[in-house]
Amino acid sequence: MNKADLISSMAEKSKLTKKDAETALKAFVDSVQEALAEGQKVQLVGFGTFETRERAAREGRNPRTKEKISIPATVVPVFKAGKEFKDKVAK
Repeated sequence: MNKADLISSMAEKSKLTKKDAETALKAFVDSVQEALAEGQKVQLVGFGTFETRERAAREGRNPRTKEKISIPATVVPVFKAGKEFKDKVAK
């Protein structure tokens, strides 16, 4: 399912126009991104949790040259599915 398919599905299930569904989806995505950028966690009971985790600095290797490279520490977004979500997918 791509973004257009998701918007169509949301519009059909919520009785919104496709334009309104697209606006709602964009608002949701923007809100989650802003919250994570501020270091907050977004928890949707039954669906899951969006949060950030720190990844420590580490050493890696360039696969072509085999030379060691330094990979800096970074913060990455993470999604953890909720119980209802897992149960629905597992059937």
